[in-house]
Amino acid sequence: MKMTLKTLPAALGLLLALQGGAASAMDVAEAYRQALINDPASLADEQALAAGREKSAQGDALLRPRVNLQLGVARLHNRQTGDTAAAGLPSMSDSATGTTGQASVQLVQPLYDRGASAGRLQLREQSALAQTQFTAARQQLALRVAQAYFGVLVAEETLRVVRAELAAVRHQRERAQARFDVGQDRVTDVQEAQARLDAVVTRELSAVSALELRRAQFQETTGTAPDQLAPLAARFTPRPPEPAALADWQARGASGSALVRARQSEQAIASAELPRHSLAGRPTLDLVASYGAKQQRGGLSPLVAPDGDRTGSIGLVLNVPLYAGGALDSRQREAVARLGQAERQLDAARRDARLQVQEGYLAVTTGVSRVAAQEQALASARSALDATTRGRDVGTRTALDVLDAQQRLFSAELELVQGRADYLLGRLRLALAAGELDEDSLRGLGPWLAR
Repeated sequence: MKMTLKTLPAALGLLLALQGGAASAMDVAEAYRQALINDPASLADEQALAAGREKSAQGDALLRPRVNLQLGVARLHNRQTGDTAAAGLPSMSDSATGTTGQASVQLVQPLYDRGASAGRLQLREQSALAQTQFTAARQQLALRVAQAYFGVLVAEETLRVVRAELAAVRHQRERAQARFDVGQDRVTDVQEAQARLDAVVTRELSAVSALELRRAQFQETTGTAPDQLAPLAARFTPRPPEPAALADWQARGASGSALVRARQSEQAIASAELPRHSLAGRPTLDLVASYGAKQQRGGLSPLVAPDGDRTGSIGLVLNVPLYAGGALDSRQREAVARLGQAERQLDAARRDARLQVQEGYLAVTTGVSRVAAQEQALASARSALDATTRGRDVGTRTALDVLDAQQRLFSAELELVQGRADYLLGRLRLALAAGELDEDSLRGLGPWLAR
């Protein structure tokens, strides 16, 4: 069947539908799962999370008993000299060697240590912060995968449309040449068609390069080649965000944003630092129990039998720092300033979260209207091309008019594809701003992808 300008848009739609019917097509959620497996940064995030979780166990250990064992052994050599000259006897000397060994075990149980209590809270918050950072990294990865995915789809569609335009312009160039040969067209019609053809050839080269770059970006992000991605569905019906109220989304962002939750943990860590340096936080009281044994073999006289002793004790040890050159008061002032900094950063994070939510919300709501307007513009461009082509057949329109109408049609095709992709990315950015972007969010794009 010979392709004409009238059947070209329908052929493009048929091609899109046939590609969407492939059972093995990869969707955004599958691409995300591939990224989790293959992305080195994602694997590093998992190790960082495992390390961060250990902070909680380390914090609990601060208030638990500490038991230490000490062992020691020493070699002794003693020499004793006696002066007996006054008694008319020769001088006498004696020497002996021996070994002494000792062992002790000590248990320390903190009874009052506000610094250790604060440290436990800080380490627990650091563990929670590690979880928050891991979640944020996963959310950013999901958005990067989606951007790479739709970048490939838009680049593929751009190349298809440019090649379709190239075929249409080449057809117009041949037709203008044929009409010129029989005296029906002017030479300027041929020249204009040739100039338009040269421009589209240049655009095709750019589209090929752009597609290769987008494919490389996708493979770099996911670790797999984008050989068969599920395209955008032919029936594409955008939906407004749910819930519909912006205030509801902003409330979600103020509490669920990954940045807000990270700042909350940082504020809690800074707040826990204050008791460590207050007057009440300086003293420590510990229960200390110890048991030791010491034994000696040999000594000053080789005739001395091995001896030893054993000791045990239990008691309380109070430690009160009184003066450290001004460092104690300085650390307290530093802790107050750090807490103020953390509080201001938390306020800024909440404000940024509200703005990001509003940006994502508007991208979705305006995207609904934008896609509808672009669909209408595409329909109008098709009608205009049909009318211009008929006018060209009867001599009321020129070849340049047809070329312009074709370009408007293909531009409308590309704008619609880009608008649909932007709408879906807007939904993901809204979920990210609210702290809700996950694999389920990616699966939620299924109704807008062809299967």
